[in-house]
Amino acid sequence: MQILFRTKEEANKEQQEYFLSLTPEERFYEFLSLSERISKFPTLKKVNKDKDNFVISIETHGKKLAN
Repeated sequence: MQILFRTKEEANKEQQEYFLSLTPEERFYEFLSLSERISKFPTLKKVNKDKDNFVISIETHGKKLAN
């Protein structure tokens, strides 16, 4: 593991450059991956598991999604 010391502006610029270097398809998959990770973030909100939910299932056809 490597620890980098940089400003918030430098970190944001690096993240933006990485994201803009992706193809539109890769950006979409990054968005979906981020959405999934955010949905697992712990919150105080109560979840009603008995309620019907709308689910989008994306087939990757063997491609590995970036984490």
